Amino acid sequence: MNVRLRQDAILRILRRNATSTVADLAEEVGASRRTVLRDISALREEGFMIHSEAGRGGGVQLDPQSVQTTTQLSVVEVFALLISVASMRFAGTLPFSALADSGLAKIEKTLPGDKVRDLRRFLDCLYIGQLSPLVDISNMETMEPELLPAFETAFLEQLNLSFEYRDAKGVVTSRIVEPQAMLILPPLWYLVAWDPSRNDFRHFRMDRISKPEYLEGTSFQRRYVPFKDEVSPIRDLPR
Repeated sequence: MNVRLRQDAILRILRRNATSTVADLAEEVGASRRTVLRDISALREEGFMIHSEAGRGGGVQLDPQSVQTTTQLSVVEVFALLISVASMRFAGTLPFSALADSGLAKIEKTLPGDKVRDLRRFLDCLYIGQLSPLVDISNMETMEPELLPAFETAFLEQLNLSFEYRDAKGVVTSRIVEPQAMLILPPLWYLVAWDPSRNDFRHFRMDRISKPEYLEGTSFQRRYVPFKDEVSPIRDLPR
């Protein structure tokens, strides 16, 4: 577990437990007591109010108010939350949708203005629709976590994107494309891109994409993507 993931795990544990000992934290995150103490010190420097009490009955406590004022989410993290909620709502599987929307609205309000603009531009690239029942999803795999961060930069800065793509027959090819949109057809996700080598649009299943990288020094123009009538921009969906 890298440093950021371990520190995030420590924060989650402290949020859920009124008090935790350093030994318990170390065991849960799989690190030494010394490493956990360094992590706690680093989190305090970031502004989290973490209190320590020595002796029997003591331990480590996180002031819950500090979470609301200091936690910083990236554009891609907020994007992931928004599209997860939107796709669940579209599929009719989102209970407590009003609470989810309220929470997301509060998160968006904490973002600086430049991040809000980036988030809106990123969301403008997102579309959602219904998957045909004829599509085989038996071989669907997990999408790589590197996809969204690479897509964020490629979409916002209009940079070409390179990746390896495995087709339905298992053949792997290297691709360089101009990313134009993301399409969610639950449970499948697609990258819609202009492929210069084929002079046409292509839909790439995101669970078949690996090793995504945006290419510095490249650029492209946005193109009109001819979606079917039943596909909607996510920004136009009712909340």
